[in-house]
Amino acid sequence: MGNFLLKRKRPNLPRPVYAGVVTVALALVGVVTALYGNIRIRPDYLVVFLQYFVPSMLVVAAMLNRTAILNLILAGAESFAKHSPRVSRLTQVTIKRQLHELNRQEFVFFTKGDNVSNLNKVMSYVVENEFTNRLKIVTLLREGETFSQDLLRDIKVLDRAYEEIVIDFVPLKGQFGPALIDQLSQEWNIPKNFMFIGSPGDRFPYQISELGGVRLII
Repeated sequence: MGNFLLKRKRPNLPRPVYAGVVTVALALVGVVTALYGNIRIRPDYLVVFLQYFVPSMLVVAAMLNRTAILNLILAGAESFAKHSPRVSRLTQVTIKRQLHELNRQEFVFFTKGDNVSNLNKVMSYVVENEFTNRLKIVTLLREGETFSQDLLRDIKVLDRAYEEIVIDFVPLKGQFGPALIDQLSQEWNIPKNFMFIGSPGDRFPYQISELGGVRLII
């Protein structure tokens, strides 16, 4: 299914191996048939699988929804204040500190000068899927090159439209690649999996795996 999604959403993404639609469809049918056969032959294996799978998915879901869970606990602590003020106050302080730490974590988006539509997709993704309220938009320039004023105007418009996100526009001299990502990750103390790029073209010189966890969001 992931392969089908890549074909539909990232058709130009460089990849070392290409599988045709028919090949992937046959593989999917084979895998589903094999799973069905295994369940019919040994249904107890399915129970063992679910015993590991369900807790794992619960942990993943909890990590993805940390902010909502912490806000829920905070609301519970506030309503508990009349019964045990000291415990409630300590819980609120702890939860608020954790929420502050989550929200102050910066994310990075590398842009080549995307139009306002693509930048709006980036902002929507961050608001809907991430816990941060801080975003660096980075554009890389060659020697003697300057960034487009249209890009700066678009970012200012988005900064006003998304009041909950603090946007920091950062033009830098350099060439995009694994070395630059390593440098910025250490310099800004931002994990690489908190960095985003748009979908690269077929002339992109690196495999996505070489970027150390940088994510695609367009």
